[in-house]
Amino acid sequence: MFAVDVRRDTRGVVFVLRGDLDFHSAVQLYEAGDRELGTEGEAGAVVIDCSHLTYCDSTGITALLKLYNQLSAQSGSLRLASVPAFLDRLFTLTGLDQIFSLHADVDEALAAHAAARGALAAGIEEPARPSGENAG
Repeated sequence: MFAVDVRRDTRGVVFVLRGDLDFHSAVQLYEAGDRELGTEGEAGAVVIDCSHLTYCDSTGITALLKLYNQLSAQSGSLRLASVPAFLDRLFTLTGLDQIFSLHADVDEALAAHAAARGALAAGIEEPARPSGENAG
């Protein structure tokens, strides 16, 4: 069974994924993204909490990439938190770790977004990731 729980706070939107993200469940992530993010305006920080994700196939990865592209078009930021080892390894092997911003937990991901926003406002690029940040 798969579920997407969404919570909003002043720092951003957090999607908590629970269960198997696959061909049969990816539509739930698509629907949650469309419902929560809409299609207009700046989306801001969006964090996918993967701490309760038990499986992810290629359809699930495609759903994450779709959300990433949707947010990029809205000047938003997608960050993945608490990525399980099986998915972290897959991201590394496929180069998706260069696309997705991976963080140890939700708080770190939201803080990184705030730091990046501050850096952009100051006219400098996003700070480099510290080594070990991709640990899941």
